[in-house]
Amino acid sequence: MTDYALNEMFSFARKHSPFYQDLYADLPESVDDVSQLPIIDHGEFWAANTLTGNRVLTSPLSEAIVYKSGGTTGSPKFSCYTRTEWDHVARTLGTGLVGMGLRDGHRVANLFYVGELYASFFMFQDSLTQVPVETVRLPIGGATAPEAATRMLAEFSAQVIGGTPTTMCSLADHLTDRGETVPSVELMFFAGEPVFEDQRRLLRTAFPNARISPAAYVSVDAGPLGHPVGEEGGTFVYRVPQDRGIVLEIVDGDTGEPIRTNGRPGRILKTDLYRRLMPLLRYPVGDRGEWVDAEQGLFRILGRHEEGARIGPVTLYVEDLRKVVDEADETGAVTGVQMVVRRWDGRDGLVLRLVARPGFTDTDAIAAKVVDRLDSARAMYAESVAAGFIHPMVIEWTGYDQLAVNRRTGKLLRVVDERPSDAAG
Repeated sequence: MTDYALNEMFSFARKHSPFYQDLYADLPESVDDVSQLPIIDHGEFWAANTLTGNRVLTSPLSEAIVYKSGGTTGSPKFSCYTRTEWDHVARTLGTGLVGMGLRDGHRVANLFYVGELYASFFMFQDSLTQVPVETVRLPIGGATAPEAATRMLAEFSAQVIGGTPTTMCSLADHLTDRGETVPSVELMFFAGEPVFEDQRRLLRTAFPNARISPAAYVSVDAGPLGHPVGEEGGTFVYRVPQDRGIVLEIVDGDTGEPIRTNGRPGRILKTDLYRRLMPLLRYPVGDRGEWVDAEQGLFRILGRHEEGARIGPVTLYVEDLRKVVDEADETGAVTGVQMVVRRWDGRDGLVLRLVARPGFTDTDAIAAKVVDRLDSARAMYAESVAAGFIHPMVIEWTGYDQLAVNRRTGKLLRVVDERPSDAAG
């Protein structure tokens, strides 16, 4: 990254985006390093990045593609890219696929989800058109029934599959129930959620010759974040894209201090010097990570940061879930909220810890309202429960002294991930 490129984007965002104009009001005309810019507050960013009265975008929407990020339907989050920006995303992701083994002639099945402004299907499909190898592309889609999807995989002798682990495991479960396999598959590219060891075992049974790999470290809002380069100690290692327009930082979760040493956990920030319609400058992507080799740009992901949690294929953000609780809690009885992600019986599940004010006893009524409102506000959660992908949300009433806190600072952890530590991706 050059100071010129950073300052050009810094000046552009401050001039054309009201959100950044306010954020940078007290900063000098130029900066020497990205760390001199404030870290974006996730809640404030999305409160300003709305469909009407938008204060983040640098111009009205006239030429763009719009995708829906994680969030409730009552408070939707949308990410916008111009054509040239999206082409850059596709080229960057395609480079990573080739690096992980995509080769000439591969027959590639796209099993990501499409429709309702979801990005994963097009993100994978468009990246396949940008790779420097020739492929046969099979746009099957994640909503295709397992019977039809597995039949197409076998008919075309598909060699590569791209999809969420939940979708691929659904196909694997269908195959194993029938004692069938698809031996032609060599590569399984997953994205959107981690892969756990119980899922790996199932996938290996149904696709015995397949190597399982992340397609990329990428999100709808932040774009490309890293290319997978292999596994180390049971987790995948990623490399920051060799692109001077992509700046990845790992910073201390409490102080915001940039971390340069290897093996020290922190929250991951993304600065994108290509995104001009919806600028991202020190944007928290919602994950924790640590450098494996900071000089070489190698890092691993350690799970979600407190902004949100991924439960199977569903992303839930803290502020959205708090809004659900507040709407259900009409009398103001709830005094504490903590999201706990667990995994049992081969599926992810959300345990919502709630603390009630002393003497309050009508907890069952509030719990029922919270579940009902979450199903209404985040339909994908209810749909994933109905499909058997994840467990129904569990409400756990507890005392404040039972909530998990940061052992060093004593601060409440808004999200606790208790899933097995061997998760990868």
